[in-house]
Amino acid sequence: MTSEYVPAADTGAVAELAALARIVSRQRAELDRLRESVAASAVVERAKGALMATTGCSPDAAHEALVQRAEAGNRTLLEECWLTLGALMPTLPAAAAPAAEPLVSAAARETPAGPGTAEILGRLGKALLHVSSPQELAGTLREQLAPRIDADAVLLYRRLPGDGLELVGHAGLDATLAAQWHQVPPLHGFAPLEALKAGEPLWLEHFTEDRQAFQLIDEPSGRWLSRAWLPVSADTVLGVLRRREAAFGRADRELLQSVARLGAGRLSALGAPAEPVSSDLSTAVQSVLDALPGATVLLIPLRTAAGEVEDYRIAAATPGAVDILGRTGRELIGSHILESYPSVAGESLWQGYLKTLGGGEPYEGEPFVYEEIVAGVTVTATYSVRAARLGDGLLVTWLRHDTEERQEQRLADMQRLGNLGWANWNLITHQVNWSSQVYTILGRDPGRGAVPLDLLPDLVLPEDAHALARAVSELARTGRPFDVPFRIRTGNAVRHLRAVAEAVSAADGTVVEVHGFVQDLTAQRSAELALVDSERAILVQRGVIDAERALAARLQHALLPLPSNPVRLHGLRVEVAYLPAQAGVHVGGDWFSAIELPDESGLFVVGDVAGHGVDAVATMAQLRFTAKGMVSTGSSLTGALARLNFLLLHSRDAQSTATLVLARYDPAERRLAWAQAGHPPPLLVRGGKAYLLDRPAGMLLGASANPVYESAEFQLEPGDRLLLYTDGLVERPGEDIDAGLDRLAAAALAAGPATLDALLTAMLAGERRDDVCVLDIRVPVEDEE
Repeated sequence: MTSEYVPAADTGAVAELAALARIVSRQRAELDRLRESVAASAVVERAKGALMATTGCSPDAAHEALVQRAEAGNRTLLEECWLTLGALMPTLPAAAAPAAEPLVSAAARETPAGPGTAEILGRLGKALLHVSSPQELAGTLREQLAPRIDADAVLLYRRLPGDGLELVGHAGLDATLAAQWHQVPPLHGFAPLEALKAGEPLWLEHFTEDRQAFQLIDEPSGRWLSRAWLPVSADTVLGVLRRREAAFGRADRELLQSVARLGAGRLSALGAPAEPVSSDLSTAVQSVLDALPGATVLLIPLRTAAGEVEDYRIAAATPGAVDILGRTGRELIGSHILESYPSVAGESLWQGYLKTLGGGEPYEGEPFVYEEIVAGVTVTATYSVRAARLGDGLLVTWLRHDTEERQEQRLADMQRLGNLGWANWNLITHQVNWSSQVYTILGRDPGRGAVPLDLLPDLVLPEDAHALARAVSELARTGRPFDVPFRIRTGNAVRHLRAVAEAVSAADGTVVEVHGFVQDLTAQRSAELALVDSERAILVQRGVIDAERALAARLQHALLPLPSNPVRLHGLRVEVAYLPAQAGVHVGGDWFSAIELPDESGLFVVGDVAGHGVDAVATMAQLRFTAKGMVSTGSSLTGALARLNFLLLHSRDAQSTATLVLARYDPAERRLAWAQAGHPPPLLVRGGKAYLLDRPAGMLLGASANPVYESAEFQLEPGDRLLLYTDGLVERPGEDIDAGLDRLAAAALAAGPATLDALLTAMLAGERRDDVCVLDIRVPVEDEE
């Protein structure tokens, strides 16, 4: 443990300490909030686990059940969890228990029906989060139960080896009686012990008869005329004593059984030996310590059943006591030494405490360094500790040695890390004080001494000296503070600095002292200049990109004009759509052709060049015109694909690739021959069904020097609808291509005879990353021709 004595300080120091105190207070409040949050989370998880174990439901289902029950009862989730845990009754016999009824329903069925039961269990559950000892648990139980069942006293007994009992917590019991019944041998007929042995509640509601059958506390005076003893765990029993002689009703019994189960959970969470019963010593010592300065605490030993000291509890503390965790005064009371400062176990300090407690001389150790990790940060301090025995406890005082040195080191570290230094000018005595960091920043030899305030402008570059001199003069004359940037030259480099100063004035307004700091902003200024250069480069590059896009858009519009209406081609109705990935910027490599050939056949082409921009548009134009020229001059579809592949392999950009589908339509026989190079298959809609045509062999263009291309053909019928498209129509991020093809088939069937726009609207809802080009070819029925 640590502490620090705070000497008298000037106004500035007091303000600084007050600010630090507020920071520590906020941190402690946040720590308390986090601890309560963790405890609340543990209660929720226990309630979920109970539901899962009883009903076999999943964690999510258990949580949802708790939330719904809380909403239905207008309770918080935490209150509902405590209510559910407390309302769990012993398992019904198999024949009586419903086979698959949820636990929440069972809890609702077994919850006492009396008014206020749910509220009592909810309030008790929240109060138990703050209980830290069996003694506090007994007080909390009495406070919550007294209004409902007239609980005048609450006792907690724990079984000792050999079946003896120890009173570990009580409320409503006077100190004399508590001491008399503190440790009880294994008496035959002692009611708490009989309840523990039976493992069942013991209801003593008829005082005259009960005193004949059992050993009763406070007997024979007869102060409590009815009482109940309920096993909390295998070795702990809860007693509720009442002054009136009356039976415990069904609702009261069920409430007490629920309370016992809640108490069992809290006792298991505590997992620590009982707190010693507070005595008048702590109160008397605290009244003395309240008037003392410095750091002093009263430690009460916590002993095992064998009498060995296993920890100490702080029972009283002076207001000025401060530990390394930032707790002060009465905030320390109730905390345990090993819980708060575990590293002292077994050390010379701990051994000194034991010797002094055992009757030895007062302990006074050598100064030692104590280290603690606070919020992930290692904190160290040097202390001297003295301990003297006082009654059954220890009076401990300590002194912290290294506070001033650590503050100075922190100030030096702050100046170094922030690249700033403080300066002070006394205008009456003409004394000047600079921190070492100011000399470093100004590049001045400390042996030459500090510079008076009016000569400070002589150190800066001439073009900045006037502004700094004017600011210094104004401050000295009127007390007006300044914040002035300036530059100095050190060697061959120019450094960017900043000076901030304010005045201290006498009662008549005369400036008597100036204090401030100098900061080196060279790195920041260099980063700002680099950012400006980067922004200029980005603007230039953006202009180049915009110009390229505009050129590509004009080129694409010139090479690939889009018809505004469907066109007729050898009796076929052809509709075209082209949608860029970015609205308004047509710079992709998708393209199409739908033309009449000299032999009165029709040529349909849809292609996709990899990439965007001018290069993609240029490659698209090359392929489009070459494909039309080769097929028009008699080349077969597969021959045209082979030559286009050769063209891409030997083009200027040998890395270009493209996919393509070529289709040639014979109007006399209504026969369509087609071939493809790595392109998605056409979709045929016929007779209310959609078919993806089986693709003949064909590798994408530009990928291989020896590709194999094959062709296929089929006959079109009246009413057929054929879609040739690029992959942007069916591809979606994170989706398999087959799913996109299935989606296209479903959309085409759903669209029916609707226009191509309706089909595209259905297909292109959501995210899209690529251009889309579609040829919609329809064979009219006889009455449409």
